[in-house]
Amino acid sequence: METVTLSSKFQVVIPQAIREKLRLKPGEQFRLISFGDRGEFMRVRPMEEFTGILKGKGIDPDIESEDDRL
Repeated sequence: METVTLSSKFQVVIPQAIREKLRLKPGEQFRLISFGDRGEFMRVRPMEEFTGILKGKGIDPDIESEDDRL
């Protein structure tokens, strides 16, 4: 666990070890979600990264929808 300090401009520096572990790059965007008295940063990922994510997981992409049955 790392400790960071909030600057007068409300900025924090992510420690190098964490940047490297998470492979963070300058310019990446994050969403901040609050849970009570704590916050969690989540990386915003482009939808293209999710293409094919379910491939090979045993899910049939050709499942009949309700519209198809009508």
